[in-house]
Amino acid sequence: MRHAFTNCRLLRDGQLLQDHSLVIEGGLIAGIVPDTGIPSGVPRRDLTGAIVSPGLIDIQVNGGGGVLFNDAPTVDGIRAIGAAHARTGTTGFLPTIISSDHDTIAQAMNAVDAAIEAGVPGVLGIHVEGPFLNPSRKGIHDDARFRALDTEALALLTRPRRGCVVLTLAPEMVPCATIRTLAEAGVLVCAGHTDADYATTRAALDAGIRGFTHLFNAMSQLGGRNPGVVGAALDDTDSWCGIIADGHHVHPASLRIARAARGLDKLILVTDAMPSVGAAEKNFSLLGRPITVTDGVCRAADGTLAGSDLDMISAVRGSMAMMGVSLPQAVQMASGNAAAFLRLSERTGALAPGLRADFIILNDQHQVMETWIGGKRQ
Repeated sequence: MRHAFTNCRLLRDGQLLQDHSLVIEGGLIAGIVPDTGIPSGVPRRDLTGAIVSPGLIDIQVNGGGGVLFNDAPTVDGIRAIGAAHARTGTTGFLPTIISSDHDTIAQAMNAVDAAIEAGVPGVLGIHVEGPFLNPSRKGIHDDARFRALDTEALALLTRPRRGCVVLTLAPEMVPCATIRTLAEAGVLVCAGHTDADYATTRAALDAGIRGFTHLFNAMSQLGGRNPGVVGAALDDTDSWCGIIADGHHVHPASLRIARAARGLDKLILVTDAMPSVGAAEKNFSLLGRPITVTDGVCRAADGTLAGSDLDMISAVRGSMAMMGVSLPQAVQMASGNAAAFLRLSERTGALAPGLRADFIILNDQHQVMETWIGGKRQ
């Protein structure tokens, strides 16, 4: 059955479109039509002026709702994490497994396949963050788990999957030939937790690196004579940069510098969210280490940042406040850009006929009132 959402502002093509309605049918967007053009007999819902936005897509979700994916690499774990993030506007996400052993990574990848087959709302694939990382830029990761990307790991990562596979690695730790093999197999390879120099990063980009994981964090920084990974990321025009706009991981000035250097078309808002998002109990354990969440910041006892307590709609509002972007621009970074990075633009990431009916309804304070995934309210 068709349904029309009317008396609203539709966030489409970089603007808030008025006097138009969103029509959905069978889980898809059937049309964007003038209010006067809704076919007779189609049930209408008056949204009293609310904003209808494309759903938000988070490509780095470690946990939510009190669940850490590393601890629960199962369909039920994925379902719980997705439900927690759906409440704050996320309609598509990648459960993210943090540096672990081969068997746990395999279990996590199989769980994501099973979740997609079972129709768990929102799951688009998996993000494997490590363990092929540089110990000098380990962040909160356990470097005892780091290892080389061998033939066994390569076979696991390149096996055909139901969803997207994003892999974060340190390019100085993996040969360019292996990066090329991964990319040719369809793996979306990102550089992160890396101390590579500019030349090494540039070579990895040429071999198939598609993006950078949480730009500025856990990577060699931009210097006058040593541009580092940050310099390579800001200098390159083809790759994508995930960025955490919570005001804690990246200084607002650095956010604005990234925008000035790269524009907005290749920046992707991410959360790097931990189990605290959507949970009543904020503190949690990560790989055996107690993590304390204070004023929205997740830290280990030694002060190391441990992911974030950020949700996607808060990232949207944060980017507006700190980067000086408009709501349409912020949503583009949080939705359309992520879909394009994942090569899913023909499926989701915008309000357009034929795409999946993934959208959120916002009030004037840009708070999520409702989340819809595949035409179903969550």
